[in-house]
Amino acid sequence: MLSQFTREGGHLSLADVDFDWPSDVYSVGRLDTDSEGLLLLTNDKRVNSELLSPQNGHPRTYHAQVEGVPEYNNIKVLMSPMDLNIKNRIYKTKSCKVSILDPQPEYPERTPPIRVRKSVPDTWISLTLTEGKNRQVRKMTAKAGFPTLRLIRESIGPFKLKGLSSGEVRELSEEEVNKLMHL
Repeated sequence: MLSQFTREGGHLSLADVDFDWPSDVYSVGRLDTDSEGLLLLTNDKRVNSELLSPQNGHPRTYHAQVEGVPEYNNIKVLMSPMDLNIKNRIYKTKSCKVSILDPQPEYPERTPPIRVRKSVPDTWISLTLTEGKNRQVRKMTAKAGFPTLRLIRESIGPFKLKGLSSGEVRELSEEEVNKLMHL
């Protein structure tokens, strides 16, 4: 599903979610069409600014199913700043937190399913970034030699995907928004 309200290229969009959206709602950050997970929608410009402003550095945690089995030295490479080509410009990433998920999570099958090679194992890793450049996680894992097969955003700041099903909407309470604004 596209993280926007307009349909493009035959993909579902937020307009297809059964919810009575106010007309001035927009997404806080985006997910590309190949990614899944938590998407925050708001009509509060303060929330958008608080979560997306680089100087605030709110963490975003992703679970990435990567091709291969990273070892400690590969995890160190992912954790360290690296130069990535982002929209035809070289960008140096910030350090981040990376770990192999143990136990490996069991997510429902994806539609369409991911590419699987029977002769190459895959591993779920967790990456927590304080920035969000275009396709950054995918570019980081590819540069480290472990292409991303599936990417799920698990959290943005204090807000977590836990307990939500695909396409489910939950409204934040005023208390939750105020907690964010006073962090």
